[in-house]
Amino acid sequence: MTSAELTALLQDFYRDKVALRERHVAGARSVPTYDFNNTYQYIVVREEAQAAWVRRALEEIGAAVPDTVPTLPMPDGEAAIVADDARLAQAFLDRWNPRIAPMTNARHRRMLEVITGETLEHKRFFDQMVAGRDDLLGRRHANVGTGGGVLPTRWVE
Repeated sequence: MTSAELTALLQDFYRDKVALRERHVAGARSVPTYDFNNTYQYIVVREEAQAAWVRRALEEIGAAVPDTVPTLPMPDGEAAIVADDARLAQAFLDRWNPRIAPMTNARHRRMLEVITGETLEHKRFFDQMVAGRDDLLGRRHANVGTGGGVLPTRWVE
């Protein structure tokens, strides 16, 4: 793999991963079920770390970090959003796993494999949400509720 090919691959991967992150931020703002919302926020934090890794890799090879990413459409309703996010995660894996496998730079290949591994974990979360599971990030003690769901204003700093 040439330097130019590596640069293009990392830039494309960065765009796709940041587009998913932006979609998941929008999902966190739209999904009211408490446990699902917490899971979205967990996923967003992981994707911020992943994007930082790829951004740093691009900077280290002297490549430009893309400043624009595609906007992924958002369906209406919690069930549709979650199901679409499961589909988008699988599409990301289907698109990227074959492109990562032949990479000759072991450091960058391993970084992208870790990110796709975490994306597979996120897909499993979405699949569990679709199935109605609410113990995605752990189980609550008996008789402990969520207080009726998420606050009306999220992302409060």
